[in-house]
Amino acid sequence: MIRLKLAVESFRECIIKIVTNDIPAGKNRRATIAGVTREESRGIHGITRTFAPNQRIPIMKKPLLENVEIQKIAAGGKSIALVDGKVLFVPNTVPGDVVDVQVTRKRSSFMEGYTVNVKRYSPARVEPFCAHFGTCGGCKWQHLPYDAQTRFKQEEVEETLRRVGKVELRGVAPIIGSPRTREYRNKLEFTFSDRRYLTREEIAAGTTIERSPALGFHAPGLFDKVVDIERCHLQAEPSNAIRAFTRRQAIARGLSFYSIREKRGLLRTLIIRTTSTGEVMVIVVFGEDRRARREELLHAIAGEFPGITSLLYTVNEKGNDTITDLDVITYRGAGHLLEEMEGLRFKIGPKSFYQTNPGQALNLYRKTRELAGLTGNEVVYDLYTGTGTIAHFVARDARLVVGVENVPEAIADARENSLLNGITNTRFLAGDMKEVLNETFFAAHGRPDVIITDPPRAGMHAAVIEAITRAAPARVVYVSCNPATQARDIQAMHPAYRVTAVQPVDMFPHTHHVESIVLLQREDDSR
Repeated sequence: MIRLKLAVESFRECIIKIVTNDIPAGKNRRATIAGVTREESRGIHGITRTFAPNQRIPIMKKPLLENVEIQKIAAGGKSIALVDGKVLFVPNTVPGDVVDVQVTRKRSSFMEGYTVNVKRYSPARVEPFCAHFGTCGGCKWQHLPYDAQTRFKQEEVEETLRRVGKVELRGVAPIIGSPRTREYRNKLEFTFSDRRYLTREEIAAGTTIERSPALGFHAPGLFDKVVDIERCHLQAEPSNAIRAFTRRQAIARGLSFYSIREKRGLLRTLIIRTTSTGEVMVIVVFGEDRRARREELLHAIAGEFPGITSLLYTVNEKGNDTITDLDVITYRGAGHLLEEMEGLRFKIGPKSFYQTNPGQALNLYRKTRELAGLTGNEVVYDLYTGTGTIAHFVARDARLVVGVENVPEAIADARENSLLNGITNTRFLAGDMKEVLNETFFAAHGRPDVIITDPPRAGMHAAVIEAITRAAPARVVYVSCNPATQARDIQAMHPAYRVTAVQPVDMFPHTHHVESIVLLQREDDSR
């Protein structure tokens, strides 16, 4: 039986972030409460609360749950247990683990917490291969065998389609596993921070800790905390070498790392892209326009890594990290990469979307083409086309392929990719999908026989779904990295379309994310 024990925690152990109002910005003053400085307290997970100067800080009372047996994996990657009929979400655990859990959030129907002690490890558990596991949050399933990961993902796709999409499944194809489970990504984005994230263990130790700058990934759920990464197993070299060198050079040269809270600092983001052909793109995003200091770092990177084929930079003084609305400037080399897949070559610019797991992307595109069922006579619309990868994959089997994308630079790359590959039966247009797809568009390019859509995680706008239904193609192949929004959109297309095939694809090993390809056929395709 699980024994519920209310633990009165010290401030150091309770999960409160304290924001003090009596410390002027930029001053070297510290408010120390229970041995934890204001700076340190920001590194603790949990609920943000604001206290007035000199206000007494309440001690939190949260339950400590002992001998909790983890029962299953939930959507979103967390594991769950049932405690007194209430669902408890616990990260970094696997079914069969027996753990003590410190609750951090308690609601009427569920609780959330973290493991403070492991009583018994599950026999299904494997040893994580990354030193940052449990802190970084990028690969939350390293402790699960890969076959278990793919099994859970298969179940998630099926359950989501049934529950959200109300789909009557007549069998789902077995998930296609990734040919590589490490170093499979061709793009990583690292964030600079003026002070690295401190773990609970470091804070609880009570010793003086150096708050050195960080270049890594955001800590889970914390927008202003960055975990300093020593080695990432997601991208092959020279990715780690470039990141480590850039961090060392920046510190040695006294270059300021960006402060997310104060919104100032020279170095903001480092983006590294690679190709299967060995090309490397590095984009340094600067938070301030300081030419001499900028070129000092770029010159050092170029000198240390002559194999970088595209060294770029941009200056981002905005409040958000996106660079899609900024000019990206070529410092050295080409302003793009060239990738190859199934005999096709693709130009990839700094803002272009391209599947981050190129080895598995080949399987994804081949399956998409197969489900499209083309005979050579069809007009195909490829929505959210990016640089036109899918469009070019299916072009040889279609009469005409029309690609639509809202990023003009990606459309420019897509058109160039057609020229690069000698493909003449494609058209690419830039524009907002919900505004582009109308009767004028259909009249200009022909009504589609098949639509392939690969939207972002948010899924398709209701106006886009309505336009697809109005266009009435015989088949819709829906590629998605978010089964929940895919299922929602499928439900919105009912009863005009029914699901006739489902193919899960694992694009992201060691994470809970899964790609899903669904074939929808029009109930009355005799138009």
